[in-house]
Amino acid sequence: MSSRDISTSCSGSGGSHSSCRTRAPLVVNALLCLRCCCSCNGGTVGQDAVPSAPGLVPFCAGSGGARREVDSRSRQGGGRGLRPVGTFFIFNILFCLGGAARELAVHPRAVSEAQPAAPDSDSDSQSLGAMAERSSTGLLMMMLEPTPATAMTLPAEVREKLAELELELSEGDITQKGYEKKRSKLLAPYIPQIQGVDPSLQIENRIQTSSQAGLASSKQNKSRPNNSRDERFRSDLHTEAVQAALAKYKERKMPMPSKRRSVLVQSSVEACTPPDTSSASEDEGSLRRQGRLAASAPHQAHPGVEHWFNRVIQGSSTSSSASSTSSHPGGRPHAAAAASAAAMLADLMAHTQLDNQSAPPDVTGLSERLVHMERPQVASVRGLPRGYNHTTLLETADGRGQKGGGVCRAADGVPVNSRVSSKIQQLLNTLKRPKRPPLREFFLDDFEELLDVQQPDPNQPKPEGVQMRPLEGEPLGVVTNWPPSLLAALQRWGTTQPKSPCLTALDNAGKVIYTLTYGKLWTRSQKLAYTLLNKLSSRNEPLLRPGDRVALVFPNNDPVMFMVAFYGCLLAELVPVPIEVPLTRKDAGSQQIGFLLGSCGVTLALTTDACQKGLPKAQTGEVVTFKGWPRLLWFVTDGKHVVKPPKEWHPPLRDATNETAYIEYKTSKEGSTMGITVSHEAMLAHCHALTQACGYTEGETITNVLDFKRDAGLWHGVLTSIMNRMHVISIPYSLMKVNPLSWIQKVHTFKARVAVVKSRDMHWSLLAQRDQRDISLSSLRMLIVADGANPWSISSCDAFLNVFQSRGLRPEVICPSASSAEAMTVAIRRPPEMGVPPPGKAVLSMSGLSHGVIRVDTEEKLSVLTVQDVGQVMPGALVCVVRVEGTPYLCHTDEVGEICVSSGSTGISYFGLPGMTKNVFETIPVTVLGAPISDRPFTRTSLLGFIGPDNLVFVVGKLDGLMVVSGRRHNADDVVATALAVEPMKFVYRGRIAVFSVSVLHDERIVVVAEQRPDASEEDSFQWMSRVLQAIDSIHQVGVYCLALVPANTLPKAPLGGIHISETKQRFLEGALHPCNVLMCPHTCVTNLPKPRQKQPEVGPASMIVGNLVAGKRIAQACGRDVTQLEDNDQARKFLYMQDVLQWRAQATPDHTLFLLLNAKGTVASSASCLQLHKRAERVAVALMEKGRLNTGDHVALVYPPGIDLIATFYGCLYAGCVPVTVRPPHPQNLATTLPTVKMIVEVSKSVCILTTQAIMKLLKSKEAMAAVDVKTWPTVLDTDDLPRKKPPQIYKPPTPEMLAYLDFSVSTTGILAGVKMSHAATSALCRSIKLQCELYPSRQIAICLDPYCGLGFALWCLCSVYSGHQSILVPPLELESNVSLWLGAVSHYKVRVTFCSYSVMEMCTKGLGSQTEALRMRNISLSCVRTCMVVAEERPRIALTQSFSKIFKDLGLSPRAVSTTFGCRVNVAICLQGTAGPDPTTVYVDMRALRHDRVRLVERGSPHSLPLMESGKILPGVKVIIANPETKGPLGDSHLGEIWVSSPHNATGYYTVYGEEALHADHFNTKLSFGDTQTVWARTGYLGFLRRTELTDASGERHDALYVVGSLDETLELRGMRYHPIDIETSVIRSHKSIAECAVFTWTNLLVVVVELEGSEQEALDLVPLVTSVVLEEHYLIVGVVVVVDPGVIPINSRGEKQRMHLRDGFLADQLDPIYVAYNM
Repeated sequence: MSSRDISTSCSGSGGSHSSCRTRAPLVVNALLCLRCCCSCNGGTVGQDAVPSAPGLVPFCAGSGGARREVDSRSRQGGGRGLRPVGTFFIFNILFCLGGAARELAVHPRAVSEAQPAAPDSDSDSQSLGAMAERSSTGLLMMMLEPTPATAMTLPAEVREKLAELELELSEGDITQKGYEKKRSKLLAPYIPQIQGVDPSLQIENRIQTSSQAGLASSKQNKSRPNNSRDERFRSDLHTEAVQAALAKYKERKMPMPSKRRSVLVQSSVEACTPPDTSSASEDEGSLRRQGRLAASAPHQAHPGVEHWFNRVIQGSSTSSSASSTSSHPGGRPHAAAAASAAAMLADLMAHTQLDNQSAPPDVTGLSERLVHMERPQVASVRGLPRGYNHTTLLETADGRGQKGGGVCRAADGVPVNSRVSSKIQQLLNTLKRPKRPPLREFFLDDFEELLDVQQPDPNQPKPEGVQMRPLEGEPLGVVTNWPPSLLAALQRWGTTQPKSPCLTALDNAGKVIYTLTYGKLWTRSQKLAYTLLNKLSSRNEPLLRPGDRVALVFPNNDPVMFMVAFYGCLLAELVPVPIEVPLTRKDAGSQQIGFLLGSCGVTLALTTDACQKGLPKAQTGEVVTFKGWPRLLWFVTDGKHVVKPPKEWHPPLRDATNETAYIEYKTSKEGSTMGITVSHEAMLAHCHALTQACGYTEGETITNVLDFKRDAGLWHGVLTSIMNRMHVISIPYSLMKVNPLSWIQKVHTFKARVAVVKSRDMHWSLLAQRDQRDISLSSLRMLIVADGANPWSISSCDAFLNVFQSRGLRPEVICPSASSAEAMTVAIRRPPEMGVPPPGKAVLSMSGLSHGVIRVDTEEKLSVLTVQDVGQVMPGALVCVVRVEGTPYLCHTDEVGEICVSSGSTGISYFGLPGMTKNVFETIPVTVLGAPISDRPFTRTSLLGFIGPDNLVFVVGKLDGLMVVSGRRHNADDVVATALAVEPMKFVYRGRIAVFSVSVLHDERIVVVAEQRPDASEEDSFQWMSRVLQAIDSIHQVGVYCLALVPANTLPKAPLGGIHISETKQRFLEGALHPCNVLMCPHTCVTNLPKPRQKQPEVGPASMIVGNLVAGKRIAQACGRDVTQLEDNDQARKFLYMQDVLQWRAQATPDHTLFLLLNAKGTVASSASCLQLHKRAERVAVALMEKGRLNTGDHVALVYPPGIDLIATFYGCLYAGCVPVTVRPPHPQNLATTLPTVKMIVEVSKSVCILTTQAIMKLLKSKEAMAAVDVKTWPTVLDTDDLPRKKPPQIYKPPTPEMLAYLDFSVSTTGILAGVKMSHAATSALCRSIKLQCELYPSRQIAICLDPYCGLGFALWCLCSVYSGHQSILVPPLELESNVSLWLGAVSHYKVRVTFCSYSVMEMCTKGLGSQTEALRMRNISLSCVRTCMVVAEERPRIALTQSFSKIFKDLGLSPRAVSTTFGCRVNVAICLQGTAGPDPTTVYVDMRALRHDRVRLVERGSPHSLPLMESGKILPGVKVIIANPETKGPLGDSHLGEIWVSSPHNATGYYTVYGEEALHADHFNTKLSFGDTQTVWARTGYLGFLRRTELTDASGERHDALYVVGSLDETLELRGMRYHPIDIETSVIRSHKSIAECAVFTWTNLLVVVVELEGSEQEALDLVPLVTSVVLEEHYLIVGVVVVVDPGVIPINSRGEKQRMHLRDGFLADQLDPIYVAYNM
């Protein structure tokens, strides 16, 4: 519909041309109605026209054929679209469009459906927030719902069945699909078939036209005098504000999270059913989806299936969710007469949707492509330009837009190669927007990272009123015959009026099952009292004594038994503690109730027979003891178990005293349960006050919908009713679920004078009322709204009044009330006959409220809160308002504070909690000068509010829902309301939203959790989330930290169906919420991070030394023992070359066994003596010379499994003068990834020959290998399985020890393949150092469980035994996969003193044998022989792993001092080894924050931010170490973190690279200090660490210097000007949830990416996102950019068990990880 259409329709209906133009943004559906309603309905929209008889002149007669056609179709339907005019009423929804109020006429049923699905909640846990009865969106959206119109003409039983179906769906008892099927079946006979149209669509279309028919009929009827009110007080304003806020927002394009299919609640392909193929049982979603489709492709009348598939493939988010906002500025409806009705309606929708409050704009996609067209005086219309083909919208929010993959360009023109990259780019673009509160300046010491402290805003509003005066209620009237106690009243009525009805109980069908009379109540209570006191005993002692507490466990549908039990306990002078029936599965707070019972010393529980049978039983038949509960005796109070008392027994009836009468439980914000004790005096005084305030009279009938066990339900329906001999009709919750109208029907039937309800009950009845003409509420003189303190109850009251005023409900009858468990009833609006001032309403500025001041808002419509009063203070009470925090000063008159009450009718204490009791029940409010305002103590009510005009009390929130973010207060209920107002019906399941705050990084952060409807698609949910963020941001000016969506019916429920907030929060914090979608926004809402560190201009090295000397700090350097000074009988020292040592040993000790290789069974698979090894080496040398025709100096790759062949061929190469290169063989099951590495090493090392076994030789040339590498380019491959027994003519002697002995290739943790050159001199020096450190002699045995291919592992396998002559027991780590205890068994069996392993081996033993130590002991495995167990590593010692290993195997005799670590790297494979002598390894605790600034500050164990670091073994003999600044190359002091440099005879001589580019790395091996000792040549290890002089002494008597390795320099993350070590962040992350098996972090474009392996079910994947984000923020002050959840084993590790983070990063960016979930934090 063009703007021209709008103005013509308006002028045709009596409106002026221009004035209507200014109000163009009408509600979308309203426009639809304006087009076609009159002719369906016979209504007209004239200037003051109200609907009259059918057949009036249809309006806008000349507005085009297409329109008329819809009208005629509606008529064809056999008149079913027509509605009797009399059923209309005026629904007072005022749309503020262009400032003028409009009132819409809607059929009542349509209105009832206009509510969002009932926010299924208790007022204490949930606001009925922004219910769409006050909501333009909700009202109009709901017109898409089928039932209202159809219901008008359907037979009663069909309507009932439809209602039942709806209820079943809402309760989750039936699936969406089943619901659709059954509903279609029910409606099928009543729908005339339109040829060729899907029947489900016909329903939708018919309803659409008919239910909208009423909408326009009083469109221009501006002045209805009888029911008009001030436009500012409309309770529906909030929703409109939300929509306006969304409309004004600029589009933000946010990357959608990626999800693996299995995690999707419903995949997007399923969610996008092409309209041509949609099944007959589609629900309202099918129409929505069409609306969406039509909006996306305005110029295709019938989008084809092809288009649909394109759309699904693109994962597009180009149209908004169900309210599809795309519109078409200049288009006319183009559907010709031949088009089907469905296509036409969809098309009509696509062309008439204007961007206004009811249709929020799409906030996730299309930001660049939406065109804003401004016209004079016409609101801007958003949409696609003419001729814009949908398939060109390729760059979607999902980044999957490109059809053929290819390289797409990100928004700023950076080419990116993958979907992941484009998403990250998108995230970066989103985050480029400036943060809202700009960071203030603050100072930062170089050490301390100070968090920004929120300074108060100088412009924030401050209270300006005078100090309030305490407000006194009217005095309690003196009643002459007022009974002295409640029990006296019971006795009076029980004996004088025994036939008088006291309580009527109903079943689930609403039928009366029992009416308890006062006579019956009196006699049955006496029987129970007598039985409890006299018939229950244990060991001949009475079980109960007066004053004992007794639990009352009664279901909500049995008020009669409860009442008898309650009064029975009071008569027996016992203290009843009413609690909920514990349901094992659903009841979230049952454990806490158990703690309460335990603290109250409860031993007996009273219950009914039926309830006792339903409780879970143990095998003995007794009721099980619930978790956290004390042992209870269960007593059934039904007739047959109680005894009639003897005639002479009379219960003691004392006057009301200060002793405890009963204990009522309450759950605190944190989830703990407290018992509030109420005395007999207070109970009586409260009944008195309620009687006076409500004007109760004897014999009145009252309908109670509330829980009769606590709060207002107990006070009105069980206590005060007895006092006044009233008749209570108790409506059970189970009946309300089936028939929400039941309470209204009972008011009508019993002519009740008073009803006690909550907003929810009024709201539910609106949903349910189906033309019940026979109902009258005229008998009500008082409708008490017990949760009037809920700021959103006003909307329920207004909507309820609007609907039921025509049924005799008088406006003044509605009496909101405010109460709290501690103070009981605080205020209540008096019934009209008491001559009280008229009710008040206030429109308050939310911004003012957030600063705790009251500002009546006249201008800003977007962020206001409309509240109603909760009436006057209770009789006999004194009320004041005090500051929430700190000293309870009286507030100013315009300040919000906590309401406090002083009266005789409040609770007296929290049972057993004297400290909390003093704070809450004995508060003394003081004036500004500190003088107490009264000598009476006050009770805090936890209600936040103020005293308004006419001394009316106003409540704006509760302490339980208070969230203080950056010093501003926000109310959880208000945030719920805003979230619900975004799209109430379409998305949130039954309005179930929980809002709470969690503390992260010294501030509260808001978390919103909503249940989404079962039929919501991924895209819907993401768009809804984006909108909610913007609405909350705009209206409350606060950021949401986390928004999570969970499947319907999964949030923990409170006893009466509401959301259990504290349990939800607990689950969120524990990672047990299992959301199906989550969006974290730390970038936008965390604004108190420390300022990024500015790098200081580097201090020169000379100044550094001087500075250290002045500060008394020594330069950090240390060395091992001096090798030249050490005299030992080392025969091998004579030999320069390893091959000479082997020859000498073969002659000197030919039969001495050097090697034992164990198999998986633990038996010796093969062994080699000195002579055998020498002989095999000779044969290999011959083969190389003869078969291989190799020359001296040629490189040979040795590709062998771990074993003696590898060692023999190594020496064979040395004998032949070749340079060996050991290579790990490819894995037969994983050739694709392992074979290319083998190929690369062979090529990079320039090997001219490969030596291997026959089996591996076949593998290298197999078909499978051909798929992975080019097998034709292998060099010569020789197998050494069957070699001729020949001796080489001579054994090669190198001319100089500096010549190359072997190449050592390994993959570094940064994923770089680096080979280093080891000379003969370095090889011998390495062996000598290790021999001296570990005291290795031929008589020793050592066990080695390491891979033999590189580094220290290779040296220990192949070199050390030959040099030192000790026996090595070789345990290949691969064998542990089939026998985990192999290594430890070998150590025990051979009584080994020294053993080596890797971290991966240690981890296998810890995980695999942790629970089996007892079994190992039975097998006589003992580790008491072990003196040193060394973990070989090139990283920071993993202290947690080594400690848990020591702890687990302590039982097998392992000494806790035995486990230590080694340190080596590429430039020097063995810098530190613990060895056998010398002091134990030390552990220090350093400040992690100082470490980020390259400083070392020691702290106490357990202090905040402390990080334990273990010494990496002792520095080897002959090794010198210094700590240097990696940038300036100057020496550093003890207190600095720097690069470890090493000087030693066994340093490698350089890198061996393909192109001989050693020059690049020359300084790694040959570097000198820039100051100080500039002569020594050092090698740079590339690792950061520090040295510490300890108090211990080493073997030489010197004080021992310990070296601590912190991490690899290449892997550190430079973030916010500081240096982070990945392992620290990873440790925090792994600790955050039990299901995180492993974690790795890396950065990409300054975003921190965290990859976690999930060890558990995939539904836990999304739980990890908030936990990971929070723990990194809390402990490292870093914001995580992307969280990737993957399967176990995805993070690549090398043979030493070290993570390959760079490989992982490449895999992530190339989209190869197959993640379970990827979350992009905003």
